[in-house]
Amino acid sequence: MTAAPAPSTTHTTAQALKALRLPSMARSWHELASDATEHAWSHERFLGALCELELTERTNRRLASRLMAAKLPPGKRLDSFEFGLVPGLSRARVEALGAGDWIRAAGNCLLFGGSGTGKSHIAAAIGYALIEAGHSVLFVRTTDLVQRLQAARRDLALPALLAKLDRIDCLILDDLGYVRKDQSETSILFELIAERYEHRSLIITCDRPFADWASIFTDQIMTVAAIDRLVHHATILEFGCESYRKRTAGQRVNALTPPVVTAPGMAVQNTVAHQPRPSGRRSAASTRATDVAG
Repeated sequence: MTAAPAPSTTHTTAQALKALRLPSMARSWHELASDATEHAWSHERFLGALCELELTERTNRRLASRLMAAKLPPGKRLDSFEFGLVPGLSRARVEALGAGDWIRAAGNCLLFGGSGTGKSHIAAAIGYALIEAGHSVLFVRTTDLVQRLQAARRDLALPALLAKLDRIDCLILDDLGYVRKDQSETSILFELIAERYEHRSLIITCDRPFADWASIFTDQIMTVAAIDRLVHHATILEFGCESYRKRTAGQRVNALTPPVVTAPGMAVQNTVAHQPRPSGRRSAASTRATDVAG
């Protein structure tokens, strides 16, 4: 058996690998060298194992860094979403969005539905999948980002902030409908949309159909222009169902509630489940920008 490397050689090799910015090799090469000696690996196999280790750990570090920078809400993954509670929402379609082909084409994804219907969960789940596919993502409440952009404009730093956002492959704007109808807020939101048009991707969640976007933007021209840019290369998902949060919470309560056992001879009162009223909200996909102008 070949003797183990001398301490001075071990130290020199580790330092050289660190200088080459190969930290995983520097940390593990000695252990792999012992395995190579014990199992009579060829030089090529030993070098290949070192390279594979470095590449794997580098990918894991990059993934961890992107997940931290994305600020995605924890636990909002596809495998934790109850697709059966959202009729018409295809899991296969959502998984395809997570693969990220549309990101390379600078497309958009628009999610419409009432409060609590699962829009933010799906948007975040797509974000997690995009990061795993190698893309950079940032999840942010639209109102918070608009305030940051306004502050940057006051400080004459807006171009720098827009350039920073431009390095992010997919920007997830949650709850766009909560932006105030204010000239400074909506104009800077429109500037962001225009800046990313056909260049970088957006995922937007909103509780208002396009016909109601005149209550977000200050004039019809800006409203139509914003919608036109967003839908040009967009996938639209609609959540026309009862509150997802309410239904999942009800399921958890039912799972924890023990069954009622009646004694012989006791009457059992019949109960009728409350049936939610059908929503009067119009379909976002069927409402076109021209409706707003009209």
